[in-house]
Amino acid sequence: MRSIFLVCGLLAGIACAMAPVRPTLDSIAVLYVKLALAAGVHDADYVDAYYGPAPWKAQAEAAKQPLAEVRRAVQALRGDLAAIDPAEFDAITQLRHKFLAKQLRALDTRLAIVSGQKFPFDEESRLMFDAVAPEYTAAWFDATLAELDKALPGTGPVAARYQAFRNQFVIPRDKLDAVFGAAIAEARARTLQHIALPANESFRLEYVTNKSWSGYNWFQGNAASLIQINTDLPIFIDRAVDLAAHEGYPGHHVYSTLLEQKLMKGRGWMEFSINPLFGPGSVIAEGSANYGIEVVFPGAERLDFERKVLFPLAGLDPRRVEEYYRVLDVTRRLGFAGNEAARRYLNGEITSAQAAAWLERYSLMEPARARQRVKFIEQYRSYVINYNYGQQLVANFVEAQARGDAAKRWAVFTDLISTPRLPSGLR
Repeated sequence: MRSIFLVCGLLAGIACAMAPVRPTLDSIAVLYVKLALAAGVHDADYVDAYYGPAPWKAQAEAAKQPLAEVRRAVQALRGDLAAIDPAEFDAITQLRHKFLAKQLRALDTRLAIVSGQKFPFDEESRLMFDAVAPEYTAAWFDATLAELDKALPGTGPVAARYQAFRNQFVIPRDKLDAVFGAAIAEARARTLQHIALPANESFRLEYVTNKSWSGYNWFQGNAASLIQINTDLPIFIDRAVDLAAHEGYPGHHVYSTLLEQKLMKGRGWMEFSINPLFGPGSVIAEGSANYGIEVVFPGAERLDFERKVLFPLAGLDPRRVEEYYRVLDVTRRLGFAGNEAARRYLNGEITSAQAAAWLERYSLMEPARARQRVKFIEQYRSYVINYNYGQQLVANFVEAQARGDAAKRWAVFTDLISTPRLPSGLR
């Protein structure tokens, strides 16, 4: 009871309604959002999207509450939440209680990192993302490279041969818009057959440069998104479907739209008016966005669509679709190599140059793309696990219940991305 008043006191520069005598999940959620906005003043990457009351953001920016005060308020609010017994709630509200607890822990951890504290890679990911990715040895990746060596034409270093092979499948710059437009339209049409979205849902597509990422969804609220595609480096044909599904349908755009519609507006749960980048929700967001590629374009259906539509639009030979994806299927087993580069680099075991060299060898990246990825690691740190390990968690969870039934797969997937789920709850 005392600590929620302490939070309001620490947020003196931010409008803080009179706290109830007894903290509730709703009152804690409102203060959590205001504290997350206050944290965003100090950490430009923390708030990925906010679509709650505009005055809350303006007040946070005007107050510029000291970082140490924000963290003390977060810790006090964690105590308030821990004092609430979730046993009195129904199942979905119990999920809400757990979600708030882990989001607050993640915020506390991120504030510690911004303040200069360092954590081992796995401890950081556990505290912020409620997940610890498995470790893989260089020998494991070497075995996959040996298999790839047999699948690629020609002789010489595998990485060079892979790049030479893949460079035959670059989307010409003047055809990007047509290819991405077709991929997004198809992903949207397929998704709407299974997931009901608000009538006003929409997105804008932009092409940008000078970014550390390849694609990004900026959710705007009211079921609208801005999807940006980075054109700094060549874009390969497989990225059209990948980014259309991951950033759009049924990925980030659908995920944020459903949480806004069903939880923020439908239930009045204000914690879903903000998407903090550093929190366990990001594991579900990235994991479901990656797994969603397979949900919306399963197996042969993807190859058929690319053969008939995308390859011709890009001016590529559609007879080479199977050849291209046979090679990519092998390289996907190298997906966790990026985690190992990040783990070793952020733990101080290797330098940035060595991290880039690791990515060149085991993620088969060209030097420029490897350097771009190191910049991503430096900016987003252990966030990198959310893509591959998140996908693994989501895929295993959904497939265990769907058991090969396509309709059931969509139903389980939709429920997952419209409820307050945690990574630890998927294992």
